[in-house]
Amino acid sequence: MMKLAMSPPAAALLRSLLNRAGVDRSRILLTEFKSVDWQSLTFVGERHEIELRIPAPDAAAIAARLHAGLREEEFDLSGHVVADIQLARPPVEHRDGAITLEIEALTIAE
Repeated sequence: MMKLAMSPPAAALLRSLLNRAGVDRSRILLTEFKSVDWQSLTFVGERHEIELRIPAPDAAAIAARLHAGLREEEFDLSGHVVADIQLARPPVEHRDGAITLEIEALTIAE
């Protein structure tokens, strides 16, 4: 198994997102994860692009739990806050019943 190199806030964000689904983590496939450093005049952090594929059965229900109320969620990331998070585009439904979600997020150091 190949391990991905992720910063602590990126890993914590991914864990929090997977916990929102309310299912075993093996039901959600991480197909892409990119993080890049970000800064403004007063803040430093990271921009994240996350792509998740949820196989059938029940893909629609799991996807809904993952993204419902996403912008209002209070994420617990030690030493960081989620300043912005949203779906990058509407969920994509595949012929096999799977659904792909693309999520963009900005985390900043406290």
